[in-house]
Amino acid sequence: MDTEETFDLLFYRPIGYQWARLGRRLGVTPNAITWAAIFLGIGAGILFYFNNFWINLAGALLLVWANSFDSADGQLARITGQYSRIGRILDGICGDIWFIAIYAAICLREDHTSGFFMAHPLLIWIIAAVTGFFHGLQAATADYYRQFHLYFLKGAEGSELDSSAANKARFNSLSWRKNFWNKLVLLFYTGYTQGQEKRSPAMQSLRAELRKRFGDKIPADFREAFRNRSKPLMKYCNILSFNTRAFALLIAILVFGMPWLYFAFELTALNMVLIYIVMRHERICRTFTKQLENGNY
Repeated sequence: MDTEETFDLLFYRPIGYQWARLGRRLGVTPNAITWAAIFLGIGAGILFYFNNFWINLAGALLLVWANSFDSADGQLARITGQYSRIGRILDGICGDIWFIAIYAAICLREDHTSGFFMAHPLLIWIIAAVTGFFHGLQAATADYYRQFHLYFLKGAEGSELDSSAANKARFNSLSWRKNFWNKLVLLFYTGYTQGQEKRSPAMQSLRAELRKRFGDKIPADFREAFRNRSKPLMKYCNILSFNTRAFALLIAILVFGMPWLYFAFELTALNMVLIYIVMRHERICRTFTKQLENGNY
């Protein structure tokens, strides 16, 4: 309840749960549902290429279907005990693949229908590349902060908080010959977690101080104190997740008929949210690190 969006709780979670129950009865694996979600999201992106309201509406419905599957795979993994690290990573990149397809569709559409972008065909692709870069930062930061919050709320078993050192150790333990795909995924995921750590120096200092003082047994009063300071930030992290992006995308396409407006939204509004939560979260972490150094816990 600390980290879930209200719309997810009311809409996607119940639908995803029914898909998960059906998947269990049919013997479908969580990873199979994730792959289905990926292809549905790519299909949605293709339909957004067409400058036609009804085709775009069909794309919107496909995107909703894809996200309900994205909710279902994690619930099925918990129901059946089929959780895997690779599944978690695959689930994490699912939305990124959707938006790559959507970005490409928007660029191709603008190049063929917009007089301005037809006259400057490379410009929309440059805007899309810059937007995609910040999209990745926004999504990775929001997910990292949510997992850090869950770590204090539920401990390591209730969080998917990773470290690049642990991922690198897993990577080194695998063989390219026997575990090629798993090792390839971990290669990129290790770089992903390294980026998260580099962008949060105060959080890393706090994690190091906690390991030094308490190991894995952080006092309950510290956990609760951090949770109380971190919880108000979760609603801002959720703004950077799928639902806000999907609403903005569909408004830009279905209401205004100008898909490029979605790029403007990500570059302005969502980057402002990103800057705010990074500054505030780093300040919270510095405060708690100082309290630990002063012996307050």
